[in-house]
Amino acid sequence: MRMQPRQEILDIWRATVRSCLRNGDWDWGGRSGSNSISDAEQLLTLLMPATKIPVLALDDPDRIDEEVIEALGAIGGAIEIPRRLVRIMTEYFVRYTDDSGAPTFGGGTYLTPVEGGPDLTEEQRSMDVVDSFAVSVTLTLATIGFVKVYRPSTQRADLRAQLDKLEEMASLRLTAAMVGLLRSFSTSVFAATDEFGIRLCDMVNQDELPRREVVAALRAQLRDTMASLRNVVVGSGQVTEDLDNSEMLFECGWSWGTVAGAEEVETTEAIGPQREGSAENAPYLYFTVIAVDAIDDLNSERTRLLGLLNEEQQRLFRILQLRWELTRRYWATVATFGNRRRWPIEDIPWRTTDGDRTDYYTLQATSLAVKGLVASGRGGDEEFGRIGNVLVELAQRGRITRRASPDEPALVVHAPGKQVTLNDATSKPIMTWNVNEFSTVLLQRATTVAGLLNNARHRSEMLELADEVWEHLLRRRIPEGRHQGLWDHAGGAFPALAPLPEAPSWYLTERVVQALVNAAQLLWERPFPRALNLATFAQDLIDEAEYVFDRELISGTFAGEAMQRSMRSIRATLRRAQSLVDGQPGTAAALASTLLLQLNDITTGQQKASEGI
Repeated sequence: MRMQPRQEILDIWRATVRSCLRNGDWDWGGRSGSNSISDAEQLLTLLMPATKIPVLALDDPDRIDEEVIEALGAIGGAIEIPRRLVRIMTEYFVRYTDDSGAPTFGGGTYLTPVEGGPDLTEEQRSMDVVDSFAVSVTLTLATIGFVKVYRPSTQRADLRAQLDKLEEMASLRLTAAMVGLLRSFSTSVFAATDEFGIRLCDMVNQDELPRREVVAALRAQLRDTMASLRNVVVGSGQVTEDLDNSEMLFECGWSWGTVAGAEEVETTEAIGPQREGSAENAPYLYFTVIAVDAIDDLNSERTRLLGLLNEEQQRLFRILQLRWELTRRYWATVATFGNRRRWPIEDIPWRTTDGDRTDYYTLQATSLAVKGLVASGRGGDEEFGRIGNVLVELAQRGRITRRASPDEPALVVHAPGKQVTLNDATSKPIMTWNVNEFSTVLLQRATTVAGLLNNARHRSEMLELADEVWEHLLRRRIPEGRHQGLWDHAGGAFPALAPLPEAPSWYLTERVVQALVNAAQLLWERPFPRALNLATFAQDLIDEAEYVFDRELISGTFAGEAMQRSMRSIRATLRRAQSLVDGQPGTAAALASTLLLQLNDITTGQQKASEGI
């Protein structure tokens, strides 16, 4: 991997503090202004790497790395950095809490009017959005974890009081966000003969089978999912139609906001009144993916080890977990339906049941497909390799790994991006949501698939794709000025596509950081794929080295103090080589080869000594 995640993150941190610190104060807002989502993304640019990559931790002054201190030097030294972050985090939670003390989740300036429609009212901009629920889950978990680790390192009463207050606000917002996700889940049921059913069947029918046969096969594969949907009884997403009818199909996932008519969720925490929803009862692929990713954070090892969820949040998570599992299972089934000539996800672009189609939706569907394959145990090198081939093709179609012509339609996915229409309960468009994260999502997916592949060569090919996408993103950094080194200047990769921006996009910058964190975790946590032939070769070398060593021990070769030291060194190296056979067979083979040469020199020396040479 040519991309160096740690160094790149440090460079982004330098750029972030240069961009955000003005006269010692934190400057909120970016290209799209200030809102609950953008400001959380701005904070996560710092907090996400600090809480997910141990060598970049900021929550223990005694363990902060010197390079980290240098990168964040504008904030202060090792003692001041976590204190300053506490104040900035506290400021965020205060900004997005109303006068009654309840958290707010409005989309704000990220929401835009429909083309030719009137400007949005303040009431519309304050509508709860799933993106705000999801990013709040990630931010609050990072905050609570930061506080739990940082608290033991300080004895100051005033600072401990600040930490207690920060944890309380973060925990309350976390609960409110989880309730919001429960009230935004959607199950849309429709007949196989109506327009939604026809589009779904056309999408999955890659083998050109009769429609009735496709419907029967799809329902058979989704039988367990349909049965489990009856257990969705809290919040939104309940199935009221007759799914037992052989002509009925469905979709499940998350709508763009709280679903109209969603029931309130009972909770023991004082999260304030649960606002009436406005979103249509239909899943949106974009919001489904970010909701599933947020629930992944709730289920992460770090969340469990640090005990970041209180008792009430654990109860809410168990309810969310059912929706999480059903969604992954549904989309993996649909995306890989048939498994003969071609999967639906390989038939680019992905077509949604409302008639929309775009390469971006194919990219989003790969995320749910991979998660579903992993969860069901169906994923192997063949399956993940097919997903990897889709990513390669998407990179070409998006002109990331192919030369682009001026004014090419494929470039719209980068700038201005995909406009997602947000509908009300009557399916009437009321506003839009702009998505231009194609390149960053592609980078994340490539590193994720690379980490799942067991074939070393195929993994290397995926990492090569990741490097090419990263080189594309490097050309899109803001090249000069106060915001230099942040994103996004699409014109840097596609001249004349977009002018040089006056402010950074925290939406894009946070996703770049998320992709780098994903790459760092791949290198830090996941072992290199085992090459069976190489592992066998390494084990044969170790066995021979052990045999030669044992024979020399019997012959008394290691007499004398110097030879005893050599014996202990050889024995330790043998143990080290044996421990590396599974994870690093090449290294194990190299160690064993070195030992064989060393033992040969010792044997030859003994023979020459005995012969008087």
